[in-house]
Amino acid sequence: MRPQQLPIPHFQYLQLKEKLEHEFPGCLDICGEGTPQVTGFFEVTVAGKLVHSKKRGDGYVDTESKFRKLVTAIKAALAQCQ
Repeated sequence: MRPQQLPIPHFQYLQLKEKLEHEFPGCLDICGEGTPQVTGFFEVTVAGKLVHSKKRGDGYVDTESKFRKLVTAIKAALAQCQ
């Protein structure tokens, strides 16, 4: 019996979640929800401020430059909270 494979978008989400948790240990609460019609929405909110939204045109974080841009946005939002 073959092990069940995760859908590609879910696998990418898990990889990104792991990278963000490594970048911000203990600072983020990350959750995801798939949608039946599309590959899902990926949104990042820090202290009530939306810093990234796939749905609003930021796209999926699939390159290192997009990841660094997201990290910068998270750092800026976290700095405003302190």
